[in-house]
Amino acid sequence: MSQQNFWNDKFSVNEYFYGKEANEFIKSCKENFDRSKDVLCLGEGEGRNAVFLAKKGFKVTALDASNIGLSKLQQFAKEHDVDILTKCIDLNHWEVNKKYGSIVSSYLHMHKNDRKRLFENIENALETNGYFIGEFFSTNQLAYNSGGPKDLDLLYSVEDFKESFPSCEKIKVEEVITHLNEGKGHQGEASVIRVILQKK
Repeated sequence: MSQQNFWNDKFSVNEYFYGKEANEFIKSCKENFDRSKDVLCLGEGEGRNAVFLAKKGFKVTALDASNIGLSKLQQFAKEHDVDILTKCIDLNHWEVNKKYGSIVSSYLHMHKNDRKRLFENIENALETNGYFIGEFFSTNQLAYNSGGPKDLDLLYSVEDFKESFPSCEKIKVEEVITHLNEGKGHQGEASVIRVILQKK
């Protein structure tokens, strides 16, 4: 099944699968973002992080493989009278042609063998002093039933981030247990990795 078909199936319900509230960790990092710089949201789905940032005054671009998710994102943005540029693309095919002051992502599902290129693209797409901020399900999430893939190959370790991004300072790379309340898709105790990297 293609990434588009997988996510279109999830997002084809009327409600917002992961809710309309931005990821709590990304919300907590809003002071890291520079309003004079553009923000890129990766694997943004139905738009909860993008709309939150656009309402804060940022110029936001959102990428996702699901055309259904991005259609719902645009409806969500319209409800809040904000403009968000969207592009429907599988991140395995993303080519960097612009620099961003911040790049954010929550629960991006990417196979381990595909991450090297993705991480290089993220690093190349960051402006100097720009931030990459994200929250990802850890390999220990297999022990929890709060959401996320049940495939170890789609889960992350702290080392995945510490051993990548050579031109970035690792301000935070830590695994924590948190409680998720994000629509019907993420509910309950979860093991996640929180990342704040700054391009040097």
